[in-house]
Amino acid sequence: MADGRSVLKARVRAAPSEGEADDALCRLVAKALGVPPRDVVVTAGATSRIKQLTISGDGPGLIAKLEKLFETR
Repeated sequence: MADGRSVLKARVRAAPSEGEADDALCRLVAKALGVPPRDVVVTAGATSRIKQLTISGDGPGLIAKLEKLFETR
């Protein structure tokens, strides 16, 4: 982003109505990180294209998984 923060781009096919797209995004991120979907929550941007997620779990382990995902890209 322009302010220096890191972002992850993701695209889901669910409709942006009634929170379907947010739920699909949480499931996608959960699957990629190997955590239960209940551990991924949209904490900001529910009605925006740019969202902030909170992921519960082992912080260092999640960081390692994210770094590994970005290595392969």
